[in-house]
Amino acid sequence: MSERYDHLKRRCPILGGPVTFQYCRRYEGGNQPCGRVFDCWWEYFDIVNYMRSCLSESQFDALCKNQPKPKISSLLELIARAKSSKGCEKK
Repeated sequence: MSERYDHLKRRCPILGGPVTFQYCRRYEGGNQPCGRVFDCWWEYFDIVNYMRSCLSESQFDALCKNQPKPKISSLLELIARAKSSKGCEKK
């Protein structure tokens, strides 16, 4: 992948602190971009075309399919799992 935008920084919604684009594009053990890369970097540059040019077609398709769920959906799933694992006993 090109290192053209590696110096850019922004706050990471996962880590809660500043990270460079280089960190995001090498997120999964150095060989896969973070699944939130489109959501985080679209305001800085044309991230979709950039990733399309840097990744193979199958890698790009996998990244597009690997988009995280909205936070509210994740929270509702966690609440539902917690309720079902505890049995939601009322006292």
